[in-house]
Amino acid sequence: MIRAPYIEFSQPIGTFYLSKLNALDLLDIVDITPRSESLEAVQRDENTRRINEIAEYCSDPDATFPTPIIVSVYENISFDSDNNSFNIPKIKIGQVLDGQHRLKGINKSGLANKFELPVVFMFNLIEEEKAYVFSIINSKQTKVSMSLIYDLFELTKSRSPQKTIHEVARSLNTSKASAFFNRLKMLGKKSEGQDNATLSQGTFVKSLLTLISKDPESDQIKLKNNDELDRINSLPLRDYFIDSEDEVILKVLENLFNGVKNAFIELWENPNNNILWKTTGFGAIVKSFNDIYSLGNQHNDLSEVFFTRFFSHFKREISKKDIKLTSEYFTSNEQQQTKLSNLIKESISTFKYEE
Repeated sequence: MIRAPYIEFSQPIGTFYLSKLNALDLLDIVDITPRSESLEAVQRDENTRRINEIAEYCSDPDATFPTPIIVSVYENISFDSDNNSFNIPKIKIGQVLDGQHRLKGINKSGLANKFELPVVFMFNLIEEEKAYVFSIINSKQTKVSMSLIYDLFELTKSRSPQKTIHEVARSLNTSKASAFFNRLKMLGKKSEGQDNATLSQGTFVKSLLTLISKDPESDQIKLKNNDELDRINSLPLRDYFIDSEDEVILKVLENLFNGVKNAFIELWENPNNNILWKTTGFGAIVKSFNDIYSLGNQHNDLSEVFFTRFFSHFKREISKKDIKLTSEYFTSNEQQQTKLSNLIKESISTFKYEE
């Protein structure tokens, strides 16, 4: 028997019981069945990527799963109870209505014994009610803004790629020397006097993260566990992050975007009328950055002057092809970012540093 204390609570659909169980014990007594395997089941097919993400997350020293696993107890199963505790037999007692990926990820991590999980037991649900509970849980959730998520990294004490790039974004948005001064929609919304803000904090941080990490969540966990991060040759700014030289990352990126501003001053002054200062243009510059960095690094020059000269050259190159940086030439999607990025990279081959 597994002894599990519970709290009884009632809602319009019925009476439920909130309990807690060790993840290993819970895995032993529940079924996780996708609808593709049984018409009586309500679960979606498993998402292997999601399970792997959760398994990796379990190694985070601050890993937490505060949301309850919801279990519909089979009709033929009953629990003895005393002193507000269930005595649960070590057999399959019900099916998981919500939380299958959490359970499977925790199980895959090999760390299931470390986690006590909140569990809600629901009794006497008919199939229609099971389906209703599942659909409501999974259709009524409001996705949290990525701008808010990245902004909350400011509150963390531990080092992470997300925290570093959030601080870069905040610095560029507040520094009068920056091309992005007062131009980022922090928390995803324009503030008063931000008529020229064209990028959300979430978009800005998500894109720049790719310059220092291929897997920010994994890097964050490694840093918490005092594990060394791998150096990646294709991410030149990553070395600065690993060496805690965030001020260098900030300065290089400030020089980069100031160079874009200087070369395209007329577009910078009218950001709403072109794509250069919106997601398409910004994304293309980020996609091109490592190649531009390599060019400057060859000459030991990552100054604002260098980036200004390079983007002035790029401006002349697209002018020769009669390409304008407007939505008529570049619609707003990932493919168009790549198209513009390729044009930027092509201009590298014709750029003469000595000029």
